[in-house]
Amino acid sequence: MYPQSFEYVAPRTLKEAVEFLRKHEGEAKILAGGQSLIPILKMRFASFGYLVDIGGLQDLHYIKRDRDSIRIGSLARTSEIEESQDIRMNALMLAEAASQVADSQVRNMGTVGGNCVHGDPGNDLPSVMLALDAIYKVTGPSGTRDIPASEFYVDSYSTGLGEAEILTEIVIPVIQHGSGGAYIKQRRRAGDFSIAAVAAFVSINESGNCGVARLAVTSIGPINFRSKKAEEFLTGKKLSDQNIATAAQLLVDSVEPVADPYGSVEFKKEILRLVGIEALSKATDRALGV
Repeated sequence: MYPQSFEYVAPRTLKEAVEFLRKHEGEAKILAGGQSLIPILKMRFASFGYLVDIGGLQDLHYIKRDRDSIRIGSLARTSEIEESQDIRMNALMLAEAASQVADSQVRNMGTVGGNCVHGDPGNDLPSVMLALDAIYKVTGPSGTRDIPASEFYVDSYSTGLGEAEILTEIVIPVIQHGSGGAYIKQRRRAGDFSIAAVAAFVSINESGNCGVARLAVTSIGPINFRSKKAEEFLTGKKLSDQNIATAAQLLVDSVEPVADPYGSVEFKKEILRLVGIEALSKATDRALGV
């Protein structure tokens, strides 16, 4: 099937792109790598009068290490996230998740901004951004504003991004000594969306207990989300096998998956419990330097 007709626009600057979106609010859609958008257009799940291709805006294509953070331009490719030494040294779980996105063709073409902004609950990078407490910088007619990843995801394919706004940068804190993260994904075949996946981040305080816990879920429910009950349970406790297992069960108790070709409700819950345990255990080992 072919998409419905549209007008292709390739702005030369970010300002030009934002102005075009403002003038054609509700009629235009941003095109970056196209790995999420093009299939939807081809299947006619959506149509737009204008596609605004920002792929040529090189000012949005970078990965930079600051003192306490990593700044990622929204047009950085997923494969670049996977291979970046700055990210592998300072936010390994993000590179870990990037390496599991679809297949090599998608990773070479798809952008980190597109993956995060699309609002598909099966996308991998949003859960890692939630677990890392990332900040999304967006630019629109009124200037630039910051949106915490924890406030960005509203519903399936619905985010806090305004109609005339563009995600320009993602800022993630560098993982400090005594902290660790991991992304564990279970899927039927290579290239598939996950049955369930968990991004886990933990820090260990001076008492040897959990100082901070952040747990985010992929492919279960309408959005990528964090489990507050599981996080609150772990905070202040030893990251023992028993406490990790209890937190994973609380994670399961906080979801209401639906049966689909990937599995029954009970099957998905059991997969989520197992990947939750594995992600938390791996994050704990990394925090301890094991």
